[in-house]
Amino acid sequence: MTAHQTSPSTRLAVEQAAQLVDEWAPTVSRLLLGLVLGWFGYHELVHPTLWTGYVPVVSGATLPVLLVLAHGWILLLLAVALVAGIMVRAAAGVAALLLLQIVISLTMSNGLSDLVLRDVGVLGLAVCLSASSRQRLLLRR
Repeated sequence: MTAHQTSPSTRLAVEQAAQLVDEWAPTVSRLLLGLVLGWFGYHELVHPTLWTGYVPVVSGATLPVLLVLAHGWILLLLAVALVAGIMVRAAAGVAALLLLQIVISLTMSNGLSDLVLRDVGVLGLAVCLSASSRQRLLLRR
């Protein structure tokens, strides 16, 4: 057997692994996006004053904190919906819109940065999930 040839059992194992990844990738992606949204939502709710710097268009002491708290609740609700498998495409679509707002806001206030590019990647994940109809571990479609 040459270096370019593979045995039938190896090819079968590779095909089975590829099929498993194909079947579960949207679900794993959904759970990971939910984890990211939940992480940031939780931190915005627990320490809202640390996040008020990302609300540059509003001045004052109370309103930015209230906006961060509202944002944190929305992120947390989207995270729960994604992880629990409730209306996944709708939750991912709303998350994509929220992430688009974050990307635009960060770009306008700080310019292009590693933070913005990270959020562009998370935005891309949300967009892909909003278009994906193949999910496992769902409570509701």
